[in-house]
Amino acid sequence: MVNAESTILQIEALSESINNLTQGRGRETRTGSRLGPAGTPRPILLIDMGQKVSIDSNPFRNLFPFKSSPPKQPPSNKNQDLSAKLTAPPKDFLSLVSSCISAASTRTQEYLVFKDPEERFHPSPQVLTQVFLMTYMSQSFSLNLTDAFNCTLMTPEQRVLLGADWVWAVLEKPTKNPKIQIAVRVVHLPGRETQAEEEGAADEAKSESVKMARVESSKNGYERLVEFCASVGRDCYALFLFFGRSHDGGNIYGVLSNNMEVAVAKCKRIDRALVENFFKGSKSFHKSSDMMRSIINNKKSEPLTLIIKFS
Repeated sequence: MVNAESTILQIEALSESINNLTQGRGRETRTGSRLGPAGTPRPILLIDMGQKVSIDSNPFRNLFPFKSSPPKQPPSNKNQDLSAKLTAPPKDFLSLVSSCISAASTRTQEYLVFKDPEERFHPSPQVLTQVFLMTYMSQSFSLNLTDAFNCTLMTPEQRVLLGADWVWAVLEKPTKNPKIQIAVRVVHLPGRETQAEEEGAADEAKSESVKMARVESSKNGYERLVEFCASVGRDCYALFLFFGRSHDGGNIYGVLSNNMEVAVAKCKRIDRALVENFFKGSKSFHKSSDMMRSIINNKKSEPLTLIIKFS
């Protein structure tokens, strides 16, 4: 009984301390008293000495229903939290690819619409293409996308022979062989297109291999791109990526097709005018996510042509 009495007194003293802390008062008890403040009877917790009490149990949980302060967490790095949110991968593959393309389009659009009040800053076609690719690749690496959907940049010689600036490819696992390919050719506004051709001619003058590639192909870039995709098959799509159009220079559009070679069969020349003709009468456009969903779901490689607005 002495041990039981001592235990009860210790529990009472502990319970009183907790009450005083939660009520903002000091102790008002008398030595040996079992009465609380103002002489009110204090509840006494009786413990059966033969009962086993778990170390993890809290006998005061129901007796004193107050909220304990949560343990202090180490200060978080806000920059790391923000970085984690930006680099967290989307829920599915299509959203992941679409987010990278959309980020690249948005970044490039900033350069398309920028107007320098002093008329000193004029981004060249080559710079605009590089901005798009650099932004896309940065997003792609941060989302660990390259093992499933990669981007292959063309060399100057390949650009001349194939008519493509780069090729996107959906890769099979585990072989990483291309399952679906999108060959992309950037189309600039008419004024910038002339500048792009001049820049290309300057590069050719520095490279004998590019000169030889140009001699071997008498077709224009549009025709070479369509010819390349047709040689691969219907699972290779030609994407003409317009950095601005004549009546809307600040947005990015695209014409995607795996069936444009039919124009060659009809003895029509594939050029800028023919590709731009697809925009006529278009009142609505697909998004980049629609583009990816359509080519992924086109399992039988049926003829497919889409008009897309990326920005």
